[in-house]
Amino acid sequence: MTLLSIPANPLPDQVVAGMLKTPDGVEIRFARWAPPPGRKGTVCIFQGRAEFIEKYYELVRDLRARGFAVATIDWRGQGGSQRLLSDPFKGHVRSFADYETDLETFMREIVLPDCPAPHFALGHSMGASVLLRIAHKGRRWFDRMVLSAPMLGLSYERFPRAAGPVVKILRALGMGNSYVPGGSAHVMALDPFVGNPVTSDPVRYARTVATLEGRPSLGLGSPTNAWTAAAFDTMARFEDPSYVTDIRQPILIVAAGRDQIVSTPKIEEFGLRLRAGSHLIVAGSQHEILMEQDRYREQFFAAFEAFIPGSPLFG
Repeated sequence: MTLLSIPANPLPDQVVAGMLKTPDGVEIRFARWAPPPGRKGTVCIFQGRAEFIEKYYELVRDLRARGFAVATIDWRGQGGSQRLLSDPFKGHVRSFADYETDLETFMREIVLPDCPAPHFALGHSMGASVLLRIAHKGRRWFDRMVLSAPMLGLSYERFPRAAGPVVKILRALGMGNSYVPGGSAHVMALDPFVGNPVTSDPVRYARTVATLEGRPSLGLGSPTNAWTAAAFDTMARFEDPSYVTDIRQPILIVAAGRDQIVSTPKIEEFGLRLRAGSHLIVAGSQHEILMEQDRYREQFFAAFEAFIPGSPLFG
């Protein structure tokens, strides 16, 4: 699927885009942008659940203005990548290991051969969780990782505590491909701005809406029971205190002070145990820090620039 460009969200220049096929036969959409003059390496963007490459055009420009080449993918089952069920609006995987397959294919076929080193990772929410999984396994494709509002646990402001056990029972009963209870094909990103749980910036919110209206097939509805159970399986791993201490990858975590999607207290607890990294909380920001007002994004980039490509604190 080609990249969409609309007046409200134009495609950045110097892009190469296409499709990859993973070893298990899933087609994954990718994009990479050439390095600017005085290049500093490549930042690989790994999006959250239900997101898509077009949503990150502004971030691509921000990173290229700072001297980085950029590369990114749509995870399987969302964006312009292959949908996995007959209902294309179901967010579905059997295991987060499937996302690791996407990432490994992307690194092997696009980033390592075609994108200038050093390589850095920037992951948001679910994408940040996948990065933690590969860091724990000792995969050192990236010199450093920056994680935005990683999905280490859910915020119980919006999600019931019983959700984990319920979806695991439904998965065990053979209902893994069904929407979670109460879920549907409705794309929440198209909801009105007022009361949304992801950003306080109306202009950036409207840009995402315009992009989805320009290509409705980029949207995604609720997750399936299998996806949600897999997410809880992954978050349970992060609860083990030894999990974080086994990670040697230099990591910076940036959390949102007003996050209604993931648990900021769990991020803080995890960040305090990092052996080779640190964390900070952007007070006032909602979940999508990089889609937030400038005053919150500027705090993110101040921390990013201190950490990548390197600082004495983490040298």
